[in-house]
Amino acid sequence: MSRTHHYPLTVTWTGAGEAGTVNYRVYGRDHEITADGPPPLLGSADPTFRGEPERWNPEQLLVAALAQCHMLSYLSLCARKRVVVTGYLDEAVGTMAETGDGGGRFTEVLLRPRVTVAAPEMVERATELHEEAHRICFVANSVNFPVRHEPVISVAAAGQGA
Repeated sequence: MSRTHHYPLTVTWTGAGEAGTVNYRVYGRDHEITADGPPPLLGSADPTFRGEPERWNPEQLLVAALAQCHMLSYLSLCARKRVVVTGYLDEAVGTMAETGDGGGRFTEVLLRPRVTVAAPEMVERATELHEEAHRICFVANSVNFPVRHEPVISVAAAGQGA
């Protein structure tokens, strides 16, 4: 049985200032993303496109969504397959190429999860589960560019987590 999920949110432009979009160089790219439950997320454009560096940009959020989805899918699989993960860190990076017409597209995202497991006998299965996590990740299944993985699995020292 297929189920459908909806994710309503609101994006409100807050960078209009007094003049709005009278000129490409003067209007603000600042905006706020809100949804029922979480606190507002402050967004802007990438600083390359006249955005504010202290705010999240759409490109970062796309990479974050892929990294989050992979991690959550992976942790779920590990819990069900009795692989005890005690630490997880991913320093993901997305690559986007601009096109001559002012547009662009992502060419790939590289996930680099560093996973710590509780015991040496879990390392092989922990490594294998990254492929299955990728296969079931909702967000990875929704993009039209490669999402690659370079996982590194280590074993927790006795009495330690990550």
